[in-house]
Amino acid sequence: MAVSVFNTRRRTSLVSAFIARTRMFISTPLPQVRDKVSRTKPPKPHGGGGERRRKKQPQEAAARAGGGMGGSSASPCDLDREFAPQIAQLLATPPLQPAQEYYNGLIQSRKHDGIRVNFSSKHGKGVCANKEFAEGDLILKDQILVGAQHSLNKIDCAVCSYCFRFIGSIEFQIGRRLYWQSVGSSSDCTNRRHCHESDVGSSASSSGATKENSSTLPEEVLGSLITGDMSLPFTDHFSLPQVVPCRGCEEERYCSQSCADSDWETYHSLLCTGSKTEPSQRSALQKFIEHANGSNDIFLVAAKAITFTLLRYKKLKTQPEFQNNTDESNFSLLMEAWKPLSMGYKKRWWDSVALPEDVDSCDEDTFRQQIRDLALTIIIFCVSQSLQLLKDAIFDSDGLVVASPVEDYFIHIDDLPDDEKCNISQEEAEKVTRPFLDALGEDYAAPCEGTAFFPLQSCMNHSCCPNAKAYKRDEDTDGNAVIIALEPIKKDDEITISYIDEDVSYEERQAELADYGFICTCPRCQEEKPN
Repeated sequence: MAVSVFNTRRRTSLVSAFIARTRMFISTPLPQVRDKVSRTKPPKPHGGGGERRRKKQPQEAAARAGGGMGGSSASPCDLDREFAPQIAQLLATPPLQPAQEYYNGLIQSRKHDGIRVNFSSKHGKGVCANKEFAEGDLILKDQILVGAQHSLNKIDCAVCSYCFRFIGSIEFQIGRRLYWQSVGSSSDCTNRRHCHESDVGSSASSSGATKENSSTLPEEVLGSLITGDMSLPFTDHFSLPQVVPCRGCEEERYCSQSCADSDWETYHSLLCTGSKTEPSQRSALQKFIEHANGSNDIFLVAAKAITFTLLRYKKLKTQPEFQNNTDESNFSLLMEAWKPLSMGYKKRWWDSVALPEDVDSCDEDTFRQQIRDLALTIIIFCVSQSLQLLKDAIFDSDGLVVASPVEDYFIHIDDLPDDEKCNISQEEAEKVTRPFLDALGEDYAAPCEGTAFFPLQSCMNHSCCPNAKAYKRDEDTDGNAVIIALEPIKKDDEITISYIDEDVSYEERQAELADYGFICTCPRCQEEKPN
């Protein structure tokens, strides 16, 4: 019988590799690091935000993309040094042929035959059109590989933990948000928000819960909204999926049993804090989650990356052709399990940031060593605690932006015609709903926000005059990344998006793009480049 991956000897080697590899996700520097390094910020993860229709605030998503080279640095971890060859393989840029085969298979499985992923020595990965696209055409709807809603955004938005679709009802969304808003106002505990500059499509703060609004509503009214005992006019026009709870815990909720099962099989079975989880593991998980929420919830995405890989490994291990239990075969299985995430690996943060203007190029090595040491001093303390808690919870067992329908609802009320056929007039509907809108405040339309990795969108290169953009249409109600053509695109043309706000000067654009590790030479930059 094959020895489980979770036996003591195998656990040691795999855990060390996972720790090293997941630094890709947890290398976002804490505020102290950013304060000490001039004009530097980590590479942005990928997201699928977008603009919406009239009367709505733009929510266009910047998107990180392009090929990258694996970076390496000496590690302070003994296990990292002991298993350096294996870790180097995990961090290495995937070979060209396997990478091409992976993307070809991914595109085929998702039926995105309008695009292909190409590789070049100049730009690395890139996405090209396999057919013509007209302006406004849907190019790609990319599924999240690994992602998580921001912890404090959960105050604002109740969404499916797997696909990030809003759930419950308009009344449920309004009632629970106003309830948490009232709790936050009374305790003054929700004014802090984790500010992730790297999160695609998200703002530093998103919630009316961060502000004390002048209008308050009785608790019994909020309770009636949450339980469904009270209905607001015209909410039947905005039907949301019923809430499906996790089979083990009360923390995760879903829009369907299908999403609940998929999340369980992909990540959550190893992260569930429910009563069915062994008490010591449950305690460790709860401490890990508390620590992540208190420091940087990017750790939760790292946890999902680890469990995603472990569960893929375990599934592969059960297949008859992989029953040979040797170190070499086990590591090959680990490489295969990690493959979807390895395709998106870039450099580590301290290798990626741009050299500040006040640092001479001849001093670059010293500068990078200094910020690496600074980052490790601050980050390793948090990371080591978080990952140790995660190991305690998992390895001893066998074990983004979505627009709010609440915004659509209030826009609908505002646009109601004075039609005699309606059971209630626009004026009467406004009178009923106005107290709730006032209580929610100006940020009534807070979207679902999180961090995610999109395997195909992440391959798109940048241009300051892009021919496509991340854009949420009215029908895009989940967390998938949606790419729309900005102009006609010919077959074989490269599809580009903008990683930054392109409506700034040449100098500002180049300064922002420097942290991505390249100088933009797109047609617009060539034209605007000073002589």
